[in-house]
Amino acid sequence: MNIHKIVIPTPYPEGDVNAFLVKGDALSLFDAGPKTPEAFEALKWGIQEAGYKMNDVEQVVLTHHHPDHCGWVDAFPDAEIIAHEYVDHWLRKTDEFLSYRSDFYRQQLQLQGVPNNYIEKIVQNKGEMELFGSKPLTQFIGDGDEVPGHPNLKAYYTPGHAQSHLIFVEQETKEVIGGDLLLEKITPNPLVEPPIDLSKNRPKSLIQQQQSLKLLRELNVAKVFSGHGHDIIKVNELIDIRLEKDQLRMEQLLQLMDGHQTVIELTMNLFPTVYQKQMGLTLSKTLGYLDCLVRDEIVQVDLINGVHFYSLVTK
Repeated sequence: MNIHKIVIPTPYPEGDVNAFLVKGDALSLFDAGPKTPEAFEALKWGIQEAGYKMNDVEQVVLTHHHPDHCGWVDAFPDAEIIAHEYVDHWLRKTDEFLSYRSDFYRQQLQLQGVPNNYIEKIVQNKGEMELFGSKPLTQFIGDGDEVPGHPNLKAYYTPGHAQSHLIFVEQETKEVIGGDLLLEKITPNPLVEPPIDLSKNRPKSLIQQQQSLKLLRELNVAKVFSGHGHDIIKVNELIDIRLEKDQLRMEQLLQLMDGHQTVIELTMNLFPTVYQKQMGLTLSKTLGYLDCLVRDEIVQVDLINGVHFYSLVTK
């Protein structure tokens, strides 16, 4: 691929995010940074460094809807904006969707046993909506579709970190624009998010994420241009490390289980030093591990007075 990396600052703990300018039959920008002045300047400078102007970009293609990836779609008013259809909800931000989103999170946090005084704080912090762009999608792209203007660049649906997540695989070179599926230094959080059908059924994000990583492993790719950090060459080796770390964390969680416990209780034990500062993130991690253990019939879950309680399966 004729690809140019643009490194963009973010206000998030994970640091800079990567966007990629790809020249094919069309000039396409993959991801667009968060909607901050600093990100805009970095994006503009990066496009100029590659020898183009902002209005030369014909289409913006998004790997997923998180604000550090889709903020500056607004900087390209004449470009096509292409992503999974779920992304459109987050760009349009209709009152109906925002109300549904808040209700969904309230329900999930109540099921996890989170005290009411914490719930509103977590709900209001979900997603930092002001850092999202607001230009709606002009075209949807889904699993198996070819990216317009880029023959042989194929989209694969890889949910887990985000319900909208796509990677883009160049079929001949086996190079991948990977978004946040696999990162060099950090493990993307399997975030609890509303389902793509906007029902009340919570997707099991860590199970999805592990399936997506296994799909990437099966593709046997040569390189991943990842959303944060450096490019990844030893792809399958890193995937195995990530999956093994999940397994170790699940074993650690099992050691902490005693009787019937809620997600918030288990989170406090599993992440004792950070859970208060990063409650939403740590809850989603714990819940992901529990989903895997329930799937494997090692742990059972019971609904008692509107709250889920987890316990070891007795043989």
